[in-house]
Amino acid sequence: MKNGFKFEFVDEAKYRKEERAIRKYNMLAFRTLTFDYYPKLREGNFLGQIVSKNQKKSTISYELKLPSDKIFSKVHGDITVHYTVNTKENIILFEKITPEGLLEEGHKSELTTYKGVMISNSHKEKDMFKINLLDMLGR
Repeated sequence: MKNGFKFEFVDEAKYRKEERAIRKYNMLAFRTLTFDYYPKLREGNFLGQIVSKNQKKSTISYELKLPSDKIFSKVHGDITVHYTVNTKENIILFEKITPEGLLEEGHKSELTTYKGVMISNSHKEKDMFKINLLDMLGR
């Protein structure tokens, strides 16, 4: 591995579950992450917005938004990968993928869709209200 960055995880099992939920419910985001973003990150092309820097530890934290439907983003928030780069040790530490609760719930059980947007089983009414409101406002 020539000057490549090594991938590590805060909680790999949880991160992989979130990744599988993305694959199940948003294939475009999963393919973009797997086939476009991961290779670029491994090469050292850091994507996303810088959230924080720590000069003493030589770390930079990023948030990388994945492509998703506009209505999904308005109802649940953007699908975002949170990671930290340690430039001294050439390590990328993947922390989490948000929205965590929805992805975790989607991994555990099948989520339903309403007007083309997946809705959480734990707060269906709230999600359906948001979707109806966006629909009335013309999205």
